[in-house]
Amino acid sequence: MQIILVSSRLSKARSVEVSKRHVVLGAVLLLGAVLASASVISYLALRKAAELRLPFVQSLAAAAQADAAERSDSFLKANLQAMAARVGEMQAQLLRLDVLGERLAASAGVKVPELRGTEIRPPEAFAPLPGRGGPLVVAPAGAGDRLGDLQRRLDELARQMEAKSDHFGILESQIAESRVRHRLLPSLAPVDGRWNASGFGWRIDPITGQHALHEGIDFIADVGTPIHAAAGGVVVSAEFHPQYGYMVEIDHGNELTTRYAHCSRMHVKPGDVVHAGKKIAEVGSTGRSTGPHLHFEVRSRGVALNPARFLQSQLQTAAR
Repeated sequence: MQIILVSSRLSKARSVEVSKRHVVLGAVLLLGAVLASASVISYLALRKAAELRLPFVQSLAAAAQADAAERSDSFLKANLQAMAARVGEMQAQLLRLDVLGERLAASAGVKVPELRGTEIRPPEAFAPLPGRGGPLVVAPAGAGDRLGDLQRRLDELARQMEAKSDHFGILESQIAESRVRHRLLPSLAPVDGRWNASGFGWRIDPITGQHALHEGIDFIADVGTPIHAAAGGVVVSAEFHPQYGYMVEIDHGNELTTRYAHCSRMHVKPGDVVHAGKKIAEVGSTGRSTGPHLHFEVRSRGVALNPARFLQSQLQTAAR
């Protein structure tokens, strides 16, 4: 499109070429100017109406405030429901931890601090309270801050969870210690054979016929039957003894030792570390013996103990 400009001030007529692009741009600018003017006029009108307290404007403002309050209330209720659900989940988890801790402690045979109902109070809870008083005025139901109550409950449950974790750590260490001690106790039968050939205590000596003390128990077995360590420990002796014959002695710690006598062969040497059930020798009839068997002793600080007390579970199983 071409526009021709004619004026008395101009020496000659001028023409201006207007394209579609110029037309569209002009329309956009005009529309923007109209919208801006309308916004300014609307803002000024509403501000003036608010100053004049017109009922229509006040009703619009009240409706907007009510809508905002409703959205805020819905958001708060949703958060409260989520926090309440979280509190319920944490309480259920604490109950499960209590039951699990009691089962673990019972199965391991160890005693731990009471887990059920354990609550950790902050240090300020133990400080003496200042003087307080006044009449009791109970707040009406529902007047408390539910959000604050739930947050405090969550903090309390978090402290209880931390306490449970500490107690489970103690339980774990005690179970580990119990397992180590159990492995170091001579509770495993050293051979597969009849153990009651000759029990612990006073008896008639099979060689001299005199009344004598038998400081161990005898297992009847054929020559060459494997002899296993009754518990883990360190071999302190593996040599020939005039009365015990070929004998292996193992130190299990806490001044507790075991002896395996009258062996035909020995498969360990002093200083060897053995675990429970490891083959250490073979049954024989060396030393002061009337036939193939294993003489087994348990000693504490050099004093002979009745091995049947340590082997009771295995002996009962063998008796069946």
